Amino acid sequence: MNVEDKFLYQIALTQIRGVGDITARNLLQVVGDEEEIFKSSRKSLSSIQGIASKTIDEILNPEVLRRAEKELSFVINNKITTYFISEEGYPKRLRDCSDAPVLLYFKGNTNLNAEKIISIVGTRKSTAYGNSFCDTFLQEIASALPDTLIVSGLAYGIDIQAHRFALKYGLPTIGVMAHGLDRIYPSAHRQTAKEMVGNGGIITEFPSETEPDRFNFVRRNRIVAGMADAVIVVESDDKGGSLITAEIANSYCKDVFALPGKATDKYSKGCNKLIASHKADLLLSTEYFLEQMGWDSVSSKKTKQPRQQELFVELTSEESIIVDQLKNQEAIHIDQLARELSTPTYQLFSTLLELEMKGMVKNLPGNLYSLN
Repeated sequence: MNVEDKFLYQIALTQIRGVGDITARNLLQVVGDEEEIFKSSRKSLSSIQGIASKTIDEILNPEVLRRAEKELSFVINNKITTYFISEEGYPKRLRDCSDAPVLLYFKGNTNLNAEKIISIVGTRKSTAYGNSFCDTFLQEIASALPDTLIVSGLAYGIDIQAHRFALKYGLPTIGVMAHGLDRIYPSAHRQTAKEMVGNGGIITEFPSETEPDRFNFVRRNRIVAGMADAVIVVESDDKGGSLITAEIANSYCKDVFALPGKATDKYSKGCNKLIASHKADLLLSTEYFLEQMGWDSVSSKKTKQPRQQELFVELTSEESIIVDQLKNQEAIHIDQLARELSTPTYQLFSTLLELEMKGMVKNLPGNLYSLN
C-alpha cells in the first residue's frame, strides 16, 4: 500500500457516519489495519462485537471512500500533515485518552510531543488582570523553560492572549480548531494563526468544510486538555467552556491550575469555584507552578535570569498590616488574627485570599495562616 492509499483509508475511517473515535479504535484493535476495515466482508464485520448492521452498511458504502478522496486532495494541495493514532508523531499524551481522535490534521512546524506542554484557557471576555497574568507567566516560562509548548483554542479573550504572548516571548504555540483547516475562526485572528504556523501551528480533528458549530467546541476542548501536561484556567465566569476543559482534564488525570480572583469579580467566579471544589490548584506564581509540576529542577539548570519573586508584589495597606502581624508567628488561626487586628473575620478572608494570590501567605489546614 503506497502512502496516499494509507492516508486515504485513515481519512475514510473518520468519514463513516455513526462511527466515533472509540468505535474506530475498537475496529482497529479487532481488524488490525485501517485498509482491512474497508476490505472486510459483511460477514466478517458482523462477527465484531458491538458493531450494528446499520454501521456495517455505512462502512461498506462507497460514498465513504469518495468523501475521503476529496479530503485527501485538500490535504495534499494545502501541504497539511496528518497524524494517525497509531503513528509515532501523534501526540502521545492525547493518545492515552480513551476518546482521543483517530486522526489529526496539522499545519505548522513544531513537535507535538514536546518535553513540556501547557494548555492555557479562559473566558472570551478577558480583563486586564487575566491579560497581565498571561504576559508575566509566559515571559517567566520562556526564561525558565524556553522550549515549552503552549496550547489554546485561538478564541477571543484568554486564548488569543496566550498565543500572542507565547509568540512574543519565542515559545512555540498551537491553536486547536473546532473546524476544518480551510478557514480560521474567528477571522480576526487570521494573522496570529499565520504567525503560529511559523512557530507552532494549528491543529484539528475536523475535515475541511466543517463549520465551527457549538458542539465542535466541546469536542475541541478535549484535545486542548489531552495534549498537555497541565491545564491553566486564567479567568472564567461560573459557567463556560473553560470549566468544561478543566473537568475533562481532571478526568484525564492532568494537573489543573486556576488563577484566583476577588469574590466579586465576574470572571474569577469560575476559577474560585474550581479551587474551592478542589478541582484545581490555586496558582500562586510561576515559581509555584514549576515547583508543583516538578519542573523547577529542570528550569534551574537553564541560564539563570534575574529572579522575580512573585507575579504580584504591591501590597495594599490592609495587606501590609496582616503581613506585619504574621512576621513573628509560625501560624495563626484566622479568628485569633481577627481579634488581634480588630477586624471582622469575613473581611479578613478576602484580604488573605489576595495575599495567597501574591504568594505572600499560606493557608494551612484548620484555617491557620502563615507567611509563605
